[in-house]
Amino acid sequence: MRHLKTGRKLNRTTAHRRALIRNLLKALIQREQIQTTDAKAKELRRWADRIVTLGKKDTLHARRLAYAQLGSRTLVSRLFDDIAPRFENRAGGYTRIIKLGPRRGDAAPLSLIEFTEREAETATD
Repeated sequence: MRHLKTGRKLNRTTAHRRALIRNLLKALIQREQIQTTDAKAKELRRWADRIVTLGKKDTLHARRLAYAQLGSRTLVSRLFDDIAPRFENRAGGYTRIIKLGPRRGDAAPLSLIEFTEREAETATD
């Protein structure tokens, strides 16, 4: 039985699932919004909120833990210098999921996951 087991398996092996979540997390930090399936977005939200909370601490230990997750110094500096300070006064809920409807081809439910406080988009008229 599956009582009190958290997280989604996403029909993948453990290593494949960890790599998938890690790549989605890297893309989210780099682009601040990504389009993916509902289940992946809901699972990614857990990890994104955890790493932003880590970024708000801004200690050497927190940076090393973030580097272990992200594997890139540029992404770690982006997280700690750009993204985390925006959420200084927020206790949680750093991401939002917007449902987009079914994907053409296989009708998989798609979602847009983004940070709730994003940099102002430059309007191109």
